[in-house]
Amino acid sequence: MKLIRTLGLLLTMCLLSTVASAQDDVAYYGFEPDITTNFIKEGNDYRLGFVRVAVEVMVPDPSYVSVVEHHAPLLRNEFISILSTATERQVRTMTGRDQLRLKCLERAKELMTQETGNPVIKEVIFTKYIYQ
Repeated sequence: MKLIRTLGLLLTMCLLSTVASAQDDVAYYGFEPDITTNFIKEGNDYRLGFVRVAVEVMVPDPSYVSVVEHHAPLLRNEFISILSTATERQVRTMTGRDQLRLKCLERAKELMTQETGNPVIKEVIFTKYIYQ
């Protein structure tokens, strides 16, 4: 009985270490400085609002960080374009923010596929989000 428990424990530890090592392979790249852009506020008068976002991307392999870094100006431009065309409702609500984040992710994957033949980016994360 002890032998079966020991073997079960060893098997569990091996499986957990495999899962942990698979999760440890991801890497992150942060765009510096934060992205600051404007959006048009809703209302009768023309007013601008400002949004400041710290963007990080997750890549499935640390070797992809240099690829993302090489294409950072292209990605940054696209993130600015998406954020600057957002509505006030998108900028101010949690659902809208998540829609913007997903739009950034989708577009980043498209651009990286066009440039490298591989989507490279696994996730886009907003680590700071301030609007006024």
